[in-house]
Amino acid sequence: MRNKTKRAAFPEWALHITALRERLKINQAELARRMDCSAMTISRWERGLLQPSAEHFIQLGNLGNKNEAWFFWEMAGIQPAKVIDALGGPGRSRKLADIPHVSGNGGHESRSSASRSENLISIPVLKAVAGTQGAAGDKRSSLRSVAATTTLDVPRSWCPNPSYTSLLVVKGHAMEPLIRDGDLIAVDSFQTEKSELYGELVIAASEPTGLCVSRLRRYDTLDILEAADRKYEAVILSRSSRGRIVGKVLWWISGVHNS
Repeated sequence: MRNKTKRAAFPEWALHITALRERLKINQAELARRMDCSAMTISRWERGLLQPSAEHFIQLGNLGNKNEAWFFWEMAGIQPAKVIDALGGPGRSRKLADIPHVSGNGGHESRSSASRSENLISIPVLKAVAGTQGAAGDKRSSLRSVAATTTLDVPRSWCPNPSYTSLLVVKGHAMEPLIRDGDLIAVDSFQTEKSELYGELVIAASEPTGLCVSRLRRYDTLDILEAADRKYEAVILSRSSRGRIVGKVLWWISGVHNS
């Protein structure tokens, strides 16, 4: 009885993190590995001693099922209706009533809406698709001229260059399990210098692939676009294919269709 009373005193987000980890049947060390943090950090989260950052909340959402995802994404400051519109795409309607009701403020209901608005910025969701190896994306050499279908409000801290940041829907399975078909990715088109992006996730454009989500690697004198799933063949980014880096992938939101 004492343990139940003690757990009930924890913040709601702490209880949700513990519930997520237990449902995944992993220990704190494994969750820490997936979140790229320490096991001590996970322990402090679950005891309510340290609240995760917005970036960590979105990672937790990406690990969870639909109900868990909405809770963590709202904790990060994302509006569910906006995500539904963005992931639904043109011509695909979804009813807000179909979205599970979740509370996103946890223990912070006292913060004013004006204060929250100051920490949010609107990022355009572009009318373009980024493919992966084996699934060609739109034939675009730049994102600057692509029209937006809607916008998504996200924490300002997520976007080092807000006026150069936009969102695209991903098509294909070559980046799974990291990035899945239907995910929404944020791209910073200010960061295009290849020498600073080796080892990073990028959006590249080339003749054979169109817009493509990959990890940029350098092997000897070759720039290579690698898939997360190694059964897909890597692509050489070369002048002959008119290949160029369009931007750096900052973060992504997993599709709401997971269960």
